Amino acid sequence: MVIGLSVVSLVLLSVYFRESSGGGLHRLQSTGASVLYPFQVAADRVAQPFEDAAGWVGDVFGAKSENERLRAEVERLRQQVVQNQTAVRQNVELRRLLRYRDGPAFPRDYVGVAARIIGRTPGQFEQQVVVAAGSDTGVALNDPVVTGDGLAGKVTRVSRRSSRVTLLTDETSAVSALDLKTNAAGIVRHGVSSGTSLVFDRVTKADVVRPGDVVITAGWRSGRLASIYPRGIPIGAVTYVGQLDTDIYKQIEVDPFVDFSSLDSVIVLVEKPAGKAPPRVPRKGRR
Repeated sequence: MVIGLSVVSLVLLSVYFRESSGGGLHRLQSTGASVLYPFQVAADRVAQPFEDAAGWVGDVFGAKSENERLRAEVERLRQQVVQNQTAVRQNVELRRLLRYRDGPAFPRDYVGVAARIIGRTPGQFEQQVVVAAGSDTGVALNDPVVTGDGLAGKVTRVSRRSSRVTLLTDETSAVSALDLKTNAAGIVRHGVSSGTSLVFDRVTKADVVRPGDVVITAGWRSGRLASIYPRGIPIGAVTYVGQLDTDIYKQIEVDPFVDFSSLDSVIVLVEKPAGKAPPRVPRKGRR
């Protein structure tokens, strides 16, 4: 049967191509096309909405995929910018610390161990940080910690590769201090309010202290003993001086030179070997 249909098809094709345009097969084709045209138009109209919908869906998902790719690229670039800015800031801070360590203002009886801050305590009054320097680099308990601006705190716990530093703004911190201009003596400690405010306490009424005066660490030596903090490390500037007749001491507020909210790196003051500086004997209550 298939062979028969094939033979008939070949005969019809031969006749179609040999006859004129007005032949019977051409007229039959024209008639069939005319009859089928309305159905073709209807089919096209029915299919068109589905084709449009398919195209719209493709465009939507294509656009969504492109948007997701662009968002991922923007996020990657944003993180790269943040990392670059952080690296630049840390590099600037480290260079400043190294200049201070190698400069004339650095305490001559100490060596400086530069350390990056790798952790912080979340407490409001427990102002402590963890630095990436420990006993492997010579850091010891009660070593002073400074920045290029001034005193930051002291080491209160040591491990091999890291140390905990209690900052000057911690409520347990206190350091013997002097007014650089008038030599008035007292103790700098955490202020009554929260934050980084400091007070210059135990300054007698007879001593002269004025706003703008610079407060430094007092430091002291007695024979082979020395205080934890060497003399002359800047602490801050006096912002307020008050005095009541009923008070024994002046009321003095100090703005610290160190910006404790943005610390990235510090220098731990490690005492030079014995014979070049008096040894320090850690003792509770000694500042």
